[in-house]
Amino acid sequence: MSTIKVTREAPIATVQLDRPAVLNALSEELMDELVASLETLDADAEIRCIVLTGNDKAFAAGADIKKSFVDATPVSMLEEDLTTRWERVRKIRKPIIAAVSGYCLGGGCELAMTCDIIVASETAQFGQPEVNLGIIPGAGGTQRLTRAVGKYRAMEIILTGRRVQADEAKAIGLVAQVYPAASWLEDAKALARTIAEKPPIAVRLATEAIDLAQSSTLDAGLEFERKAFYLLFSTEDKKEGVDAFMNKRKAVFKGK
Repeated sequence: MSTIKVTREAPIATVQLDRPAVLNALSEELMDELVASLETLDADAEIRCIVLTGNDKAFAAGADIKKSFVDATPVSMLEEDLTTRWERVRKIRKPIIAAVSGYCLGGGCELAMTCDIIVASETAQFGQPEVNLGIIPGAGGTQRLTRAVGKYRAMEIILTGRRVQADEAKAIGLVAQVYPAASWLEDAKALARTIAEKPPIAVRLATEAIDLAQSSTLDAGLEFERKAFYLLFSTEDKKEGVDAFMNKRKAVFKGK
């Protein structure tokens, strides 16, 4: 049975986690299907932006504890290497917007943080409660949360295992926008359409430059930014953007 629903509305696509009976717990099967779906969309020329979501009640409440943790040993965890799937999500080149409603905990929060933008319903709750199970986040939570909100907030959130409500998540920089509960997914899709209208090559290089700002030195980031800036002057989209600006019309970008 499929654990993912994909809806294509070119130039955007929506990928929905679909295990509602267990609050979209992230099983091995779900993560494999998710990665495959995202990689397929990444190769689809008609799709320019992806919305990753769950349902009203949960984005994802965390790992599937019964399947993944109860009988796990260090060797079995090493051999299965489940967390590499989160890194494959991070490497998708097209922008991914995590649209979060309800629970976004543990591996679900880590999955959201692999995306390029997080937006939330006012009902969203974020957290890394792994400490309550005698473990720590293992799919990037200690690293990405710290980079998003700073050392001291990350320490407090991870060491207490508490939940962070949507408004606080926005205030501390984890979430870009908080949308009304009645319209959160449509608002997220509207954001995706706005991004999809922009020049795809510029969007990709801007995304890579911003990611580099979190993982490298200032000098390396500035060097990449400068070269990417120069490279974009060779694109047809740059010519189209300048011409549209000069002639006061809407640009139509082709990704060339």
